[in-house]
Amino acid sequence: MGWVKRLYNWVLSWSESPYGTLALFILAFCESVFFPIPPDVLLIALALGASARSFRFALICSVGSVLGAIVGYGMGYYIWLTPAGEFTGFANFFFDNIPGFTHHMYDRIKGLFHEWNFWVIFTAGFTPIPYKVFTITAGVFDVNFFMFLLASVISRSARFFLISWLIWKYGPSIKSFIDKYFNLLAIAFTVLLIGGFVLISYFI
Repeated sequence: MGWVKRLYNWVLSWSESPYGTLALFILAFCESVFFPIPPDVLLIALALGASARSFRFALICSVGSVLGAIVGYGMGYYIWLTPAGEFTGFANFFFDNIPGFTHHMYDRIKGLFHEWNFWVIFTAGFTPIPYKVFTITAGVFDVNFFMFLLASVISRSARFFLISWLIWKYGPSIKSFIDKYFNLLAIAFTVLLIGGFVLISYFI
């Protein structure tokens, strides 16, 4: 996995560039479609370097990510399958080369969309689950676009603004905590949130 580490360091290096903000937008956009490194890496570095601009960075990251999600949805809807329902060469390229894309996961996601709908997108957007897999498959499986967009806006914004708020509030001391525990807390929060709505629907 040496190439992943090199890619990670390359992403991180943009925090010291005058084009760091632009790089953050592009990274967030691409990560929603195919890029393996999450934008949180650069968001954290930029926010630590200029904590007063933390929320601006979060907004840029959120907008880039949601726009990328729209493109991913369009790719799934228009160019993932042939008219006969077979995978196109484009789809096979993703299966063969993009981390997170497997036939096994693809097959399971259709059932998840059918059962959970909004919560599938929310969970993928807020937790460390590969978001790109769900943006594209949402288009493939013709998930309601406006529901998809709403879930993406809420989940992506919640994740990035929470990270920026932690850095704005606590400064560099919070970085190690985010690195170690943020994803676990995001998963736990999502489980509790979904579980709460399931219980409400069960009793009402």
